[in-house]
Amino acid sequence: MNRIDACFAGLRRHGGKALIPYVTAGDPDGATTVRLALEFEKRGADLVELGVPFSDPLADGTTIQRASQRALEGGTTLRAVLAWAAEIRQASQIPLVLMSYVNPLLRMGPAAFAGAAREAGVDGLIVPDLPPEEAGEVLAANDAAGLATIFLAAPTSPPERLRLIAEASRGYIYYVSLKGVTGARTALARGVADAVRSLRALTPKPVAVGFGIATPDQAAAAAAVADGVIVGSAIVDQVERLRGRAELVERVGVFVEGFVRAVRPAPPAA
Repeated sequence: MNRIDACFAGLRRHGGKALIPYVTAGDPDGATTVRLALEFEKRGADLVELGVPFSDPLADGTTIQRASQRALEGGTTLRAVLAWAAEIRQASQIPLVLMSYVNPLLRMGPAAFAGAAREAGVDGLIVPDLPPEEAGEVLAANDAAGLATIFLAAPTSPPERLRLIAEASRGYIYYVSLKGVTGARTALARGVADAVRSLRALTPKPVAVGFGIATPDQAAAAAAVADGVIVGSAIVDQVERLRGRAELVERVGVFVEGFVRAVRPAPPAA
């Protein structure tokens, strides 16, 4: 069983919800990326998403755009991210998901990427600019390698498209909670609960909510209706603020732990 499937199955048995932190790989450097992923696990995260920096990140707001630019200027490549994933895998069994735009994958080749990702211990792949209608080659290569292909559902997705996304997705479905790009927001977008319920009526696959979740309270609200919560820009912003400081990993870990507690509150006292 894929580590992602095992993770969600275990959480569902106990009524738990997944906290999925995201970092841009290579920002500020590869060694810190590895340390952050392991720190997130230590703090209670259930999965980790590693963003592959790309020069034209169409789905990302300014926070992740800046992080991607810094990582690219530091020499980060898709193969480097796979190497860092392999380092994480040597020390941990936490599920790892790469988030990449389609161009780097096509440059490497879908089959070559899927094989390299499997060898590195990667469990899933998110490609924001690859619609399921055009994903046949990537999906087939990933399926053959045991790599979960995770598609995005949006507030504007009509029911027939949600059915297609639900059928094509492996591991979990990434529900984009707002119209627009990534970036911290002051409140959870309206309509998330209804949208997640609509998806659940179509599929038993887990649904994780992301985009715009910036506070533990927002994460708790999302976790009340979804199987998992993805926190990205808020974490990347912390990394940016703490660049060059020795306590970066620890302080970002404490920040992530606040979200873990929000989606998995302690049971009431007896």
